[in-house]
Amino acid sequence: MIKLVVGLGNPGQQYVKTRHNAGFLFLDDLVGDAYSGWSIQSKFNGLFAEGILMGNRVMFLKPSTFMNRSGLSVSSVVRYYKLLPEEVLVVHDELDFKPGVARLKKGGGHAGHNGIRDIIDHLGSKDFYRLRLGVGRPPEGNSVADFVLTAPSKMEFQKILDAFDFAKQCVGQLVSVDDASIVMNRLNVSV
Repeated sequence: MIKLVVGLGNPGQQYVKTRHNAGFLFLDDLVGDAYSGWSIQSKFNGLFAEGILMGNRVMFLKPSTFMNRSGLSVSSVVRYYKLLPEEVLVVHDELDFKPGVARLKKGGGHAGHNGIRDIIDHLGSKDFYRLRLGVGRPPEGNSVADFVLTAPSKMEFQKILDAFDFAKQCVGQLVSVDDASIVMNRLNVSV
């Protein structure tokens, strides 16, 4: 059962609607549905909120560190609340999926994602869930860093937002079931 949902992104107005901030954007949408507001929590190095999804209390976190230091924030919440890695869902941008695609998985490597790499390092575990929101790849020869730190086209951005609705339903179910494989299969087939 998921108890903490983390959205990855970079702080600062210049990054708000960039591809790399897909996790922040998703969490803003999800927390709005959970009727909870954000508060700055210096002990967690991030913005923190609590709410109710599917009748269950859930915590939400947006690290205020930059992406490549996300593990510092995530691990501080995990330690404070004595959570297991498998009780954590991290929502992040995914280059390997086209805009509009969302996939859920548990464990695995970081696949070059510096935020995921830092979380694995700080938790000492890969056993957390990941909701990967497709943002696509840059055209051949273009920098990945430049690509993820820029805004997608209007059409791509709309596709990313469209994936949020169904993914939010799946996250709501994840916080209320012990067997995440049912939710994982539903999301990975349907979106």
